[in-house]
Amino acid sequence: MSNKLPTIKEIAQRLNISVSTVSRALHEHPSIGLRTKMRVQQLAKELNYEPNQTAINFQQRKTFTLGVVLPDLSEAFFSSAINGIEDVAYKNNYSVLLAQSHDDEEKEKKIFETMKKHRVDGVLVSIGKNVTNYDHYEMMKRYNIPVVFFDRIPKLPNIHYVAADMQTGTKEAVDFLLKKGHRVIGMINGPETLLASQDRLLGYITAMKKNRLKFDPSLIVSSNLTTESTHDAIKELLALKRKPTAIVTFNDYVALDAIRYAKKANLQINKDISFVSYANLPVIHYLESTPLASVEQYPNLQGQKATEILLHLISDNKDEKESSYQKTIIESKLIIHR
Repeated sequence: MSNKLPTIKEIAQRLNISVSTVSRALHEHPSIGLRTKMRVQQLAKELNYEPNQTAINFQQRKTFTLGVVLPDLSEAFFSSAINGIEDVAYKNNYSVLLAQSHDDEEKEKKIFETMKKHRVDGVLVSIGKNVTNYDHYEMMKRYNIPVVFFDRIPKLPNIHYVAADMQTGTKEAVDFLLKKGHRVIGMINGPETLLASQDRLLGYITAMKKNRLKFDPSLIVSSNLTTESTHDAIKELLALKRKPTAIVTFNDYVALDAIRYAKKANLQINKDISFVSYANLPVIHYLESTPLASVEQYPNLQGQKATEILLHLISDNKDEKESSYQKTIIESKLIIHR
């Protein structure tokens, strides 16, 4: 028994018709008569013929593959985002090529180079926290491969992105702590390379000014999101003469690292010192010592919206203009845990 796969050419020879007629019949082209169409489709079924997807992709100049670059899939936030991305991609007959940068700039560059070589139709990316050079994003533009950012977004002017409203979320977080009676509120922010860090800081300053409280820059420290860096950040805040009684942290992971340090310093969580964070991770609800509240950023929805924008860019296939760059902001929500 032959293992050779049937081809359009074989169907054409058996029916004594042209290859182009077979192709049009298989694609329901209106120029092909019903009798010919039925003969072709019946024989294709008997032979278990399957179209050569590679040839089809070449003809359409598409691979129907989306690249997705994330810092770390072990984070629940990005796992949820992937679910949203895959839901939209698969509904539109696209496959997803997934890669993790682990916050390494060189690795992220190599991933983009690989995706370019594999001719992905577009890329979704949440950038690594240590990325400071953006040449690999510009490279994709030169190859007409659209890129859409979500959540972790670089400080670049002409980009497509989806993000949660961190300024409003931060204002809600600070207002919440002020209503709890806190007046000295610190912030452990993220890397300065991320737009989200800038938005958090702006939200903090706006909330303080709105409540007629003086902004004290010494209450703002940064973490590179590692445990060690977060411990250094909270240590710096607790060493201040005017110690904070509450701290807004960059995300739930930073909050949990800060809480662990505070407990070792014999501080009672949510009594001596309180925390509010971002991301609203599911695991928070199972822990004894947790932030008072967390800003929900809707990662699944971010993934969906970013994929929809990317698919639109792929189908549109026109030169990008500054005015056409899509910036979608999703409303955040403060979720109170205690």
